[in-house]
Amino acid sequence: MKTADLGELLKSNAYPGRGIVIGRSEDGKKAVTAYFIMGRSVNSRNRVFTATEDGIKTEAFDPSKLTDPHLIIYSPVRVLGNKTIVTNGDQTDTIYELMDKQCTFEQSLRGREFEDDAPNYTPRISGIMHVENGNYNFAMSILKSADGNPESTERHTFTYSNPLAGVGRFIHTYMGDGNPLPSFEGEPEKVAISGDIDTFTNNVWNSLNEDNKVSLFVRFINIADGTYETRIVNKNVK
Repeated sequence: MKTADLGELLKSNAYPGRGIVIGRSEDGKKAVTAYFIMGRSVNSRNRVFTATEDGIKTEAFDPSKLTDPHLIIYSPVRVLGNKTIVTNGDQTDTIYELMDKQCTFEQSLRGREFEDDAPNYTPRISGIMHVENGNYNFAMSILKSADGNPESTERHTFTYSNPLAGVGRFIHTYMGDGNPLPSFEGEPEKVAISGDIDTFTNNVWNSLNEDNKVSLFVRFINIADGTYETRIVNKNVK
């Protein structure tokens, strides 16, 4: 698979929806993840990422304009020991709770399916990063309807052991804008990861559609010792 330019992929898609990037920094020393949200409705755009003890949560920027918290208020990032969980919904908590009970990443998602937002049936996308004793691997998952038919759920898990430096994988909810929104297809896209955390953050944020982008989270984790740096960018600022 050809390694794509992440910025160019984002610029060419006005509405990828929510997206997860996971990979390894150019110098090979950091485990990298990014998660962004976008929105078309007032309710979806009325959000910010707020830092928590180990990750982030979504909150209403203006609580008076929040009309429906269903599917838009959740914790996208949580840390369980040496594992970092990144998802586009409340399945973050499902993964956290079941992996804490010794279930695997794949097992923890068996009781979940795509979102109940007909006619889109938005896929649930998830990632898990495992950094321990200088070793790093990750996995990604997508739960989606069968070509828009809610009677059938497709479950795909992709695992990456000892990922290569400067390379990441990118999975997002939609192939582009539309009505209904077309779900992501295929395996996670192979993308280049370059620069330090600020360079990478700026590249992703500046490449997202100006009208539709809402918030971005980026974390670089030191593979050697598990320490990390985080960046959060919100379009809505007070």
